[in-house]
Amino acid sequence: MVQPIFATKRARFSPTIAVLVAISVLYLAREIFVPLALALLFGFLLSPLVKRLESWHVGRGFAVALVIVVSLVGIGLIGWLVSNQLIDVINQIPAYKDNIRHKLATLSSGRGRGLVKVKDSVQELGKELAASTADSTPGASPPARASKAEPISKGAVPVPVEVIEPPATVLQAARAVVGPLIVPLGTALVVIVFTAFMLLHQADLRNRLIRLTAPRELNVMTQALDDATERVSKFLLTQFIVNSSFGVLVATGLYFIGLPNALLWGVLAGLLRFIPYLGPLLGGSLPLILALAVFPGWKQPFLTFGLFLVIELVTFNVIEPWAYGARTGISPFAILVAAVFWTTLWGPLGLILSTPLTVCVMVLGRYVPQLEFLYVLLGDEPVMPPEAQFYQRLLALDHQEARTVLVDYLKEHGQLALYDVVILPAVAMAEEDRHKDALDPTRENFIVQSVNEFILEVPQIIAESALTEDASAQPPETSARPSRGILCLAAADQADEIAATMLAQVFEQSGHTVTCLSVAESRSVTLDSVPIAAHRSIEVVVISAMPPLALLSARTLSKRAHTEFRQAEIIVGLWHFSSDAKGAAERLGKAFTDPLVTTFADALAYVEGSDRGGGPVIEQQDRGSNRNLSVA
Repeated sequence: MVQPIFATKRARFSPTIAVLVAISVLYLAREIFVPLALALLFGFLLSPLVKRLESWHVGRGFAVALVIVVSLVGIGLIGWLVSNQLIDVINQIPAYKDNIRHKLATLSSGRGRGLVKVKDSVQELGKELAASTADSTPGASPPARASKAEPISKGAVPVPVEVIEPPATVLQAARAVVGPLIVPLGTALVVIVFTAFMLLHQADLRNRLIRLTAPRELNVMTQALDDATERVSKFLLTQFIVNSSFGVLVATGLYFIGLPNALLWGVLAGLLRFIPYLGPLLGGSLPLILALAVFPGWKQPFLTFGLFLVIELVTFNVIEPWAYGARTGISPFAILVAAVFWTTLWGPLGLILSTPLTVCVMVLGRYVPQLEFLYVLLGDEPVMPPEAQFYQRLLALDHQEARTVLVDYLKEHGQLALYDVVILPAVAMAEEDRHKDALDPTRENFIVQSVNEFILEVPQIIAESALTEDASAQPPETSARPSRGILCLAAADQADEIAATMLAQVFEQSGHTVTCLSVAESRSVTLDSVPIAAHRSIEVVVISAMPPLALLSARTLSKRAHTEFRQAEIIVGLWHFSSDAKGAAERLGKAFTDPLVTTFADALAYVEGSDRGGGPVIEQQDRGSNRNLSVA
């Protein structure tokens, strides 16, 4: 008995232990994994170019060499351009001393004087507190009086002391220059070698990874690798295009403002945008500081600030959502957490690599069941379907947010889909919890009242927002279809009554004449008790029943309807009963002699004699009248 318990705990905690071990390895071996991750990043970025050259019948080795050489030449040209202009800016700084002093004096005047006074007061107070503390310290000896300096003898002459270092050798000078560059150059060389190797042996590395991780899950691993490659490659390419365009716009704007070395600041702004969060701030701060130093007035600095603000807001709120779309699949909060996580592990390079690496981790969680929690935490897809969100908000007694879920879904999908996909499943969940005694009376009454209010509000929302039904829910030519007299009955309890009310609305929206009766009225229904019978004969009777305990009531009501409405077609709606209509027909075929429908779309399709339903209607043989009821 002990062994299965330990086995269960070991299986339960194995993903957590694996994640902790992986984080420890990534941190301890960061000297290896950082160049490897950079090479993987460049591999994702350059792989489409290599494939394009191969499609032009260029050998893979030559294509890889050509792409890497062109990339290195481009990086070298950008570095040379940036370094030259940066040196030019540094050489011009002494010429801007007067402007800097003038602006500092301006800031120190006016309100600045008050800040200076506050600063001086705080410093004086600190000195007084320090003096009083020293005086009140027990056992502290009084300050010694300054003794008179002994006069220097007339014959003594001070001897100057000077420390002279030996001249540096050629080797020491070379070490001073090259030493700080050894580590970056070594890392760059390792990244280049890794990138070339990955591009040359991409197929072999992919096969080895599949063989190592999931040799029997070829389909899953192929989908995971394709998904990760596509997401990261498209994201990097799109990010490169967006940031390059951002740099061009910045350089153009700064050129017309008159800021020196506008090309330098445009290139830096585009490059720094690859760093999440901090990059845009740094890219805008550097030219703003230079504008404050270069120009004597405040016009150009304000124009520089406004230029960066406008371009960044448009890029962040308009261009990036349109260009990226769902390319990464990561939620905004996950991107922020990932930036902090990878920066803590790997420093500044981790911040640059945070988004691509998080995409890979998220895709891994999407296809590996043991790591599904990573996909739930990092992904941008809703973790709960709309019906679960709606029901959860009702359980939380949050009327406003539950209404928001319904309105958003209504605007996107229409009334029929709202009832079939969101409200009916939510009511079914509430009915199941009620039969389990999992709902207290307060929540039960709140759910019933809220759902009824929502149903009454839906036609008003449609009218105010000028919404139209989806093509699968509303016929394109309503006027061409004859209006039918329909009676909607509730089988057993409030859930059935709610379903009958929604179905009556659907029929009315389609142009039919509908009467909907409550549960009490449905149990004692007769032809004379129906108001519609006074001016129109009833052609269709629809019985609404919700699981799990409404089947017996629906069967009893069906027999009664056959007695009272002999000329009408009887339909039994078992709403949200089963996703498998054929299986439901096999299980319930002996209980009902009428056609069964499981969605409002099926019911509407049956009544109107069309095949527009969202699912198949369950056909049943009417044993009493010996006629076959089916959907045209």
